[in-house]
Amino acid sequence: MAGPDFHYPRRGATRRRGPARGRRRHVGSNLWLTPMMAVAFVAVLATFQRFPAGSDAMPAPVAAFFAAEGAGTRDALSARFGFCHSGGGRDCVVDGDTFWFAGEKYRVADIDTPETHPARCAEEAALGEAATGRLRDWLNAGSFSPESAGRDTDRYGRKLRIVTRGGTSVGSALVAEGLARPWEGSRRPWC
Repeated sequence: MAGPDFHYPRRGATRRRGPARGRRRHVGSNLWLTPMMAVAFVAVLATFQRFPAGSDAMPAPVAAFFAAEGAGTRDALSARFGFCHSGGGRDCVVDGDTFWFAGEKYRVADIDTPETHPARCAEEAALGEAATGRLRDWLNAGSFSPESAGRDTDRYGRKLRIVTRGGTSVGSALVAEGLARPWEGSRRPWC
């Protein structure tokens, strides 16, 4: 039996329960999120407008965020490329299959081009110079996308990427022009 302070509820009386589970909350309870989200959206938008398309001032992580690393995405990277025949650089072409972009060194993974440092014969030197100029022209012609080639880097630390614009590889363009060969797993002589 119950103790002396216990009373049975009267018939027809409803008992008060604790907080209801599964009940819907009042609609106005989350309205404070709307202005917070709007402010955050405007702040992010303003940050990215500081870096117009083709800006070489765009930080590498921001560029990587917009990098089209897969099919179905639009080309988003661009810069003004020059030549950097010796050593490193920023936004420059080393030879027909190697370039620097945003402080990273890239190797075009789907081709083999003639060597320029040093060339083994006069014919290789001429083809290598032409391939280097063509790669620079192609990179300067518009936005591009570095797509994964399976392996991230080569033994020299260069990022291995298939570089495309509109789904077409720069490697296929150089091969079609006779300035490169499709990559077959190792280099072959050009002399």
